[in-house]
Amino acid sequence: MDNIERLYKCYEILSEAGDKISEHVDEYKEILKAVKGSSKEKRLASQFIGNFFKHFPDLAETAIDAQFDLCEDDDNQIRRQAIKDLPKLCQGNPDATTRVADTLAQLLILDDATELQQVNNSLLSIIKMDTKSVVTGIFQQINTGDEPTRERCFKFISTKLLTMGPTVITKEIEEYIVEEIKKALQDVTADEFHLCMTILGATKLGNTITGHAELVKLATEQAELNNTDTDIIAVDDEVVERFVQCATAAAPYFSKTIKSTAFVAHVCDKLLPIPTWNMIATAVSQDQIQLRLLKVFAEMITNTDKLENANERINNVYNVLLEYMPLPKLSEVDLVDVPPSFEFSHAECLLYALHTLGKKHPTNLSFVEDAEKLKDFRARLQYLARGTQGYIKKLEEALKGKSAEELKTEENQLKQTALKTTSNINVLIRDLFHSPPIFKHDIVLSWIVPKANKLGKRHAPITFGEKPEANGKEKDQDVEKKSRPSNDQKFYSPPSGKYSHKVNPNYGNNNRGRQRGGGGGYRNRRYNRY
Repeated sequence: MDNIERLYKCYEILSEAGDKISEHVDEYKEILKAVKGSSKEKRLASQFIGNFFKHFPDLAETAIDAQFDLCEDDDNQIRRQAIKDLPKLCQGNPDATTRVADTLAQLLILDDATELQQVNNSLLSIIKMDTKSVVTGIFQQINTGDEPTRERCFKFISTKLLTMGPTVITKEIEEYIVEEIKKALQDVTADEFHLCMTILGATKLGNTITGHAELVKLATEQAELNNTDTDIIAVDDEVVERFVQCATAAAPYFSKTIKSTAFVAHVCDKLLPIPTWNMIATAVSQDQIQLRLLKVFAEMITNTDKLENANERINNVYNVLLEYMPLPKLSEVDLVDVPPSFEFSHAECLLYALHTLGKKHPTNLSFVEDAEKLKDFRARLQYLARGTQGYIKKLEEALKGKSAEELKTEENQLKQTALKTTSNINVLIRDLFHSPPIFKHDIVLSWIVPKANKLGKRHAPITFGEKPEANGKEKDQDVEKKSRPSNDQKFYSPPSGKYSHKVNPNYGNNNRGRQRGGGGGYRNRRYNRY
């Protein structure tokens, strides 16, 4: 009890010292030493350190370290108290604010919900005091922290910081965030790239044509569209995944003004030639990464300019389409009531791509000029139409008479999406079955939702003959639900064994060499960056 009473006495002396407070160094040192004492001493020290911090600049480093020690205490009540009291160190002290923000950014990886909430509260509190210094501290962790810490920092910026309104996120602060995110993009994982693009899209860049062009440029640079090594593209899943990620990030910003031609040409030239197409992701989930590639390709193709080498590029689309439009088997020719099995989601994307490119290049459809190829194409279309119409009939029967509430169930939602997919295919077939093909109908791709959500909502692949619920659910790409959705259609799984070691030997501003505190960190495992 003597120690507790002494702490209160020191507090009383300092509180009543007025202008002469700086003369009472010994009393403040006693408070700092209490961080090594009993639990009650530690809690009192946590409250008292910040109250008098600004009056003892010569002890600033010692005081900050003492408070950080309490943030790492074994007792979670002491940790929460120390985290709550950290903002007291920041009043009128930019250097301390940056260091505190750096430490709080590291603590974003805490698992305890109560502690994590206190970390968020403290960060939000000091942001209102000195936004620039806090943002600087957060980006120190993005630049030097490990993978989980970086991801939590990006998420904090996206979901907390950028929602604080113009009084906090001034033009200067937003420009600083944009500048720092662009720097971070030079060395990011796939997940981090997605988060960075989401953050940039929430800034002024997401609201102007000039900004959209800049976002597309960033995605184009990351996608490495100028890579001429076809063998690497063909066999490296990570390269294909990178392209899909970058194209998905760019897709919302393509328009009549900002063209997608470079991305579309890249798909046609590097990914759709049949030998390459068949090699993409042969190890795992081939149909899933192929479908994701086809979907973003279909989304982008609407805003492409006329293509150079149009004959060859359209022919590559045509050849892959044939892979999803089989010829009827002899035994199935007369089986009207048993439609064949098709991968309808893949077919919708490729039919839409062929239809869109055909509309732009009506004289470059080489298969139309070859009587045998045209006959083969029409036979495949007819067979696909038969399967499509059979599926439409089954879906309409399954949905008939359902109430509005019943239609909201997961199974019925999937059936409605399947109905959109097959209905789109039916419309496209009607145009392409003409001799020569016509291109008068416009469709909205089945997974695209109204423009309120620019990115659209993805759906699971539709394959006739399977129960809809067996198809799996494609992941939501919303960054707040992420860390990237979970199901068979994995958004990104970094390849194992490919990473670089980046270790900061001088971890922490004061070289304390510990996981927390002191402004800095280390990355002991980094995957190949984009």
